[in-house]
Amino acid sequence: MSSHFAPRGPLPDADLRSASLIDADDVAELLGEMGYPCEIEEAAERIAAIAGNDRQALVVARCEGRVCGLVALDFMYYLPLGTTTCRITALVVTSHAQGRGLGRQLLREAELRARAAGAARLELSSGSQRTEAHAFYRACGYGDGTVRFIKRLGDA
Repeated sequence: MSSHFAPRGPLPDADLRSASLIDADDVAELLGEMGYPCEIEEAAERIAAIAGNDRQALVVARCEGRVCGLVALDFMYYLPLGTTTCRITALVVTSHAQGRGLGRQLLREAELRARAAGAARLELSSGSQRTEAHAFYRACGYGDGTVRFIKRLGDA
């Protein structure tokens, strides 16, 4: 493991749990840190959409008395492999908690949930500009995958 991605200070294991509507303010803040700002009401709608879909999960991490990270998962049938794939659609840790092992803990939780759901693999995509995140994912055992192409069909 690169020393750059070794934990830099003590952070006790976080309390990980499925997000609920009471987490809307924290989720909105975390999405803003990711570069996807949204209002608390929008975050509540997104949490409700995930909670109402048995093929998705949103896990928040609480440490030192506050929510300091999240991971969102999407379970989908993957035709080429004939099995389920779990995609991480969001992973964010507050700047305060970065470098203290929380990202790794969230990735472990994602892997546990993916295995429990019978997923054959866990995948994620990351913006090409997020080079530090790419190095982190590689240090956590993720390899480069396919190139992703996007065609925008609206404002998102």
